[in-house]
Amino acid sequence: MEKNAKIYIAGHRGMVGSAIHRKLRALGFDNLLLRTSDKLDLRNQQAVADFFAAEQPEYVFLAAAKVGGILANNALRADFLYDNLAIQNNVVHQAYVHGVKKLLFLGSSCIYPKLAPQPIKEEYLLTGLLEPTNEPYAIAKIAGIKLCEAYHDQYGCNFISVMPTNLYGYHDNYHPEHSHVLPALLLRLHEAKAANQPTVTVWGSGKPMREFLFADDLADACVFLMGSYDDPQLVNVGTGEDLSIKELAYLIKSIVGYEGELVFDPSKPDGTPRKLMDVSKLQALGWHHTTSLEMGVRLVYEDFLASCSGQ
Repeated sequence: MEKNAKIYIAGHRGMVGSAIHRKLRALGFDNLLLRTSDKLDLRNQQAVADFFAAEQPEYVFLAAAKVGGILANNALRADFLYDNLAIQNNVVHQAYVHGVKKLLFLGSSCIYPKLAPQPIKEEYLLTGLLEPTNEPYAIAKIAGIKLCEAYHDQYGCNFISVMPTNLYGYHDNYHPEHSHVLPALLLRLHEAKAANQPTVTVWGSGKPMREFLFADDLADACVFLMGSYDDPQLVNVGTGEDLSIKELAYLIKSIVGYEGELVFDPSKPDGTPRKLMDVSKLQALGWHHTTSLEMGVRLVYEDFLASCSGQ
């Protein structure tokens, strides 16, 4: 990408979009198109068409999505399917209509079968049943991948798809019911410490294995792939390392400084038993993550404390 290229970051206020925004700014890209959802509703077909016609972006990072944890995914199934289909359909199609040079579509590791062999290779897509609790979100993201592939095959569009593993970072969602496991644990342990609670209950058995990637590392990978990867076949982005939810909980407990006990509730859903990404394809291209989980969680907790004190 040229330093003066007009780049649209869809979803620049979210955790991933804001990380991409920071990365591009740091690299000297200053012709960035940014619109909040109250100014541009990406679910609105005409609004997106008008935006692309007026602004004519050259590159697009499609990081906008409706996201949430197990509870939100399962409770808001229609919203997760409709909103995400609408967002990506509108943006991808208008990128084609207006001759965008390159588009990067961000998916999720939940696209893969619940019982996929580990670590998960890109070719395992659509080889088995999905995890039921986040099936609507996963189906929408699979449709986005296939949409990018189809526009490449039919129209020659340079649209690529990136599948990140579980993410955490600045501007994460700390909603008490709709957040992902890492920020949910961070919030609950922080609140338990403040209230001197003797115990904290953690959903599930603690046995599932999860991989976590710092969002700023993902942003670095996305910018790297925008400059070096032109294949419509999706590419995984992760660390290639995982740990159990129990290990994660005790890591966060240590970083927050909570001195009570953790109690695991096996009556609550565990979700997928293991989700470890095979990142050999990305590493062969020359990219590796640089932020350890402990360092990343410390950075995020410092940011969380700063945002709390600023309220």
